[in-house]
Amino acid sequence: MLDLALNFLSNTGFALADYRHLIMLVVSCFFIYLGAVKGYEPLLLIPIGLGVVIGNIPFFKGFGIGIYENNSVLHYLYFGVTSGIYPSIIFLGLGAMTDFSSMLSQPKLMMLGAAAQVGVFFTMLAALGLGFTPQEAASIGIIGGADGPTSIFLTAKLAPHLIGPIAIAGYSYMALIPVIQPPIMRLLTSRKERLIRMPELRDVSRNERMIFPVIAIMLCCFLAPASIPLLGPFFFGNFLKECGQAERLAQSARTVIMDAATIFLGMTVGASTQGDVFLTPKSIGIFLLGAVAFSVATASGVLFAKIMNLFMKEKINPLLGAAGVSAVPGSAREVHLVGRHEDPHNYLLMHAMACNASGVIGSAIAAGVLWSFMIGK
Repeated sequence: MLDLALNFLSNTGFALADYRHLIMLVVSCFFIYLGAVKGYEPLLLIPIGLGVVIGNIPFFKGFGIGIYENNSVLHYLYFGVTSGIYPSIIFLGLGAMTDFSSMLSQPKLMMLGAAAQVGVFFTMLAALGLGFTPQEAASIGIIGGADGPTSIFLTAKLAPHLIGPIAIAGYSYMALIPVIQPPIMRLLTSRKERLIRMPELRDVSRNERMIFPVIAIMLCCFLAPASIPLLGPFFFGNFLKECGQAERLAQSARTVIMDAATIFLGMTVGASTQGDVFLTPKSIGIFLLGAVAFSVATASGVLFAKIMNLFMKEKINPLLGAAGVSAVPGSAREVHLVGRHEDPHNYLLMHAMACNASGVIGSAIAAGVLWSFMIGK
């Protein structure tokens, strides 16, 4: 009887756990705290945090339990990540949610979304300098786009062994937008610049909003065909929203379909962070480079807005450049709050959303370009 009891105890997770599992469980609690208590990106951090718990409960190898074991349930669910299915579905939902009116009203703001992608390529070069392979460096650099699904999609194609660290780093920095972006914005702008008021947005007709996704999908996907898996569903979902004849489909795309993909993506990405494969020097390097990527992307957007002001009669509030990353709507909200801190009557939210929307498109194009360049290397 005693032998049976001892045998049972030796097979439990308590006996199999080591320090790596405990570290990751602490990390999971931090994510759950940020999402459930502080309200930072709760729809992402709560599934990821609970996924980290699931992935770091020790078990016997070979039982078909873990996410990296063939024929396990988690392994099948994880296929949606490694194949890029979940990011594409999430982009479909994002498209069905996005209103491009503010961007169409002031097309010049699209340039700020493009400028913020400098962080992607800067970080990629830094990662190459630190000894990462070109595929790994490209996957790390895309963290600068501040777009979780895009980061996961590109990493799944180029460096699938880094999905866990890159996803965790990317979503961590997205959750920390209120901490990271405001100091950079204040450092790079004067009070006079932060007080600049933007003009009223003009009304955008339904025809303009309906034609835009059709033209955009052709322009963007002809430019970077490898971005089709992301931008194809994105503009498809947006057309469903804007055409006015398929509201039922648009509603499904931006609610239940997108929610289901988000749940499985978050949970399986979290479960992929098993302590024995996640806690490596590379993971720490990715975290540090992710911070560089996000900071450089924010700074490059702000600085580019200042450069634009040198040549424009009607000045742009350079704070808007920080919303050129595609962290929707967190970075737009932060720009608005920083602007209102200086002038409570300065409303920058809709202008910042224009930059945010262009950032989503810009990061997906950047991912497509990087993927096409790295194929076969």
